[in-house]
Amino acid sequence: MEEFQVVDNCLMVKLPEEIDHYRTGYICEKADWYIVKQNVEHVVFDFGTTKFMDSSGIGLIMGRYKKISCFGGKVFVLHPDKQIKRMLLMAGMEQLVEIVE
Repeated sequence: MEEFQVVDNCLMVKLPEEIDHYRTGYICEKADWYIVKQNVEHVVFDFGTTKFMDSSGIGLIMGRYKKISCFGGKVFVLHPDKQIKRMLLMAGMEQLVEIVE
């Protein structure tokens, strides 16, 4: 189950165990609401409990990067497992977001 929380102007998104096309729609919509309505400066995606991510997860991160970077903010990815980190690196995401293990 995903969780959203604003801490010190950062949107903290704790991601679910599986990130797929079905779940990303809701996560994108809710994260965008926080970015616009709560005036957050940065977005932090916590992958600590995530075991599976398909390509829609890359779209989720890229979309929030495009939105938050318009306001001068950054996106951070926390605790990706080996497979997810590999997928992020293959997509070149390290050039857009900060990956923290």
